[in-house]
Amino acid sequence: MAKRVLLICLMLLLNAKADVYHDACVTCHQYQPATLEKMFMLYLKTYSVELSFKVSLKEFLKKPTEKKSLIGSEFIRNFSVKDPTRLSDKELDEAINTYWDLYNPKKNLK
Repeated sequence: MAKRVLLICLMLLLNAKADVYHDACVTCHQYQPATLEKMFMLYLKTYSVELSFKVSLKEFLKKPTEKKSLIGSEFIRNFSVKDPTRLSDKELDEAINTYWDLYNPKKNLK
């Protein structure tokens, strides 16, 4: 019985992490021409190490500026720089970790 409760709690925790990413990121980005996967690859090309990728993305999302943006100026002219995130640091970390896990190409190189 205790194993079942632990398993259910673990599943709920994993779903909560995915929900933060879906609710905060996917819902807005699904309507933009630059997909989340394309943006991931741009960040990965610029910040190839997982830690620097995550730190720089978090810094940008908390205080976005045109100078920090990796997306082209044409995109910014059409869509502007995003507003700062309203997510807490914990939620932002969860969303970024989900984003990393979803598109990380190393996990597919087995």
